[in-house]
Amino acid sequence: MSRVAEPTPPTGPASGIPGVPGAPATPAQSIYRTSRGRAKTSLFAHGEPMVWLTGGALALAIFMILGLLSLIFVQGMKTFWPAPVVQVRTHAGATMMGEVTRVDHFVPTAQNYIDGAKTGNAAAPATQPGSTEAPAPVRRRLIRTGNFELTNTHYTWVSDFEIAEETLPAWAMVVERTTWGRFYGVPEAFLVDGKVETTGAEETWKRMKGVRAELEARLDARHVLETDEIGRVNGAIEAARLALHGVELREGASSPAYAAEKTHFDDIKKRSNDEFAAITVRINDLNRDNDRYKVVMRTAAGQEARLVAAEIVRAYPANQLSFLQKVGVYLSRWWEFLWDEPREANSEGGVFPAIFGTIVMTLLMSVAVVPLGVLAALYLREYARAGLIVSMVRIAVNNLAGVPSIVFGVFGLGFFCYIIGAGIDQVLFETSLPNPTFGKGGLLWASFTLALLTLPVVIVATEEALAAVPGSMREGSYACGASKWQTIHRIVLPRALPGIMTGMILAMARGAGEVAPLMLVGAVKLAPELPIDATGPFIHPQRSFMHLGFHIFDLAFQSPNSEAAKPMVFTTTLLLIALVAALNITAIWIRTRLRRKFVNNQF
Repeated sequence: MSRVAEPTPPTGPASGIPGVPGAPATPAQSIYRTSRGRAKTSLFAHGEPMVWLTGGALALAIFMILGLLSLIFVQGMKTFWPAPVVQVRTHAGATMMGEVTRVDHFVPTAQNYIDGAKTGNAAAPATQPGSTEAPAPVRRRLIRTGNFELTNTHYTWVSDFEIAEETLPAWAMVVERTTWGRFYGVPEAFLVDGKVETTGAEETWKRMKGVRAELEARLDARHVLETDEIGRVNGAIEAARLALHGVELREGASSPAYAAEKTHFDDIKKRSNDEFAAITVRINDLNRDNDRYKVVMRTAAGQEARLVAAEIVRAYPANQLSFLQKVGVYLSRWWEFLWDEPREANSEGGVFPAIFGTIVMTLLMSVAVVPLGVLAALYLREYARAGLIVSMVRIAVNNLAGVPSIVFGVFGLGFFCYIIGAGIDQVLFETSLPNPTFGKGGLLWASFTLALLTLPVVIVATEEALAAVPGSMREGSYACGASKWQTIHRIVLPRALPGIMTGMILAMARGAGEVAPLMLVGAVKLAPELPIDATGPFIHPQRSFMHLGFHIFDLAFQSPNSEAAKPMVFTTTLLLIALVAALNITAIWIRTRLRRKFVNNQF
């Protein structure tokens, strides 16, 4: 049998590009037979590497996005779920009660063995100092013990080898309060006017639930008096004072007009002081009635505490709750989070002022940036002649999108607050000076600052949308006798609206999440007074406001109780993402309707 010769890559005139004799072969074009008779081609000739590279990059990006959203969703949703209350007694004799918030593992050090020997801890890790064996990791848990007014701490780390006994007390209560944070203990008695009315955990718990509706009614009445009534009285006094000061500036303090206005001011101040005294009496009566009810709690360490029942926001026996009762506590916490004001340095309570401020600021920003951006893009695309100046303007707009946001905050503070706002105060609010009205950070200036920040996004998106409108539609309009503005107004803009809406969506998404500029132009840690309320003139754009992004920053970096704030960071972040998504979905829905309306009208 003759041996088959090994094939070699073709060379010479037959190896080039088809139709070009003698052309050299490239790796992508080299096809020849191997000894097994199979065709061998270059991998790059088929494009598989780029398919895998681009597909892998997309998969990695999707994985990172989904991972981030999943982390925020899981951590944010489980924040308000009620956990069981454990009672732990250590070998050192300390006893504590609370909720396990975190589980960790660590490798014991020599100091851990020394501490274990001092306390006589028989359960200390077996590996001793000097041993060649690597010490095994030990579990430790972070227990939220609360009772800050008694222990001066909110959380305690407890390792497994420190525990001598661990139980789940049946009547361990979780008490959420308006001040001092959470309290953990067992109810012992219910007091009315300092006298014991009920004793025992079960009877005390029933009495606490029975009196809750009465206490909440008084709290609501007190809230109305403290906000609406006292606000009305103070507003009347301030209006009269400003009127008196205005007469003094115009006529002088020795004029008859000033004397008459001073008499009027004194009358209003006297009536207002009488009203204020009457309101104060009513508030004190409500407080006195609520202070009659107290709950005696016994901590795990044996300390006794008397809690004012009116200061208890929520209480429940954590180890007796059924699944439906846990769902009830979970939903009530979410309701409080969405509709109440924050408390305990923003680490507890609700974020309604921040939700309201975020929505109003984003809408005001959109109202300011969209008309300005669309008009600028219309001039650049439809009216301006191509040239050096227009090219420089486009380059400046594109570069403006890369300017750090804090720079816009400094500009907003200097231009809007200190120049525009101060000028408005000099013209319209001279009587209020030196206290600024518009010459400080507020909702209006924050919206304008973010409008400048997102203006390049709207301009670029609008220009692209205008360029996408077919030129035949413009020519047809001109042929029918329409002017340039009629063509833009009736033909171009309606068909460019979906693209303009895309720019607005991108601007809203960026503006709603910005924090750095807002720290300089209006966002504050706590602003219970909303920019819109029932007092005239009903809309107060000069007021400071709360923002979810700034609220997250405050929780993460400025909270005195960092462990309690950590789960609230995830929950507030989840809420901010949901809020931005809701605004964007609404804009996308409008864009889709516009696209359906005009997509079939092109020719």
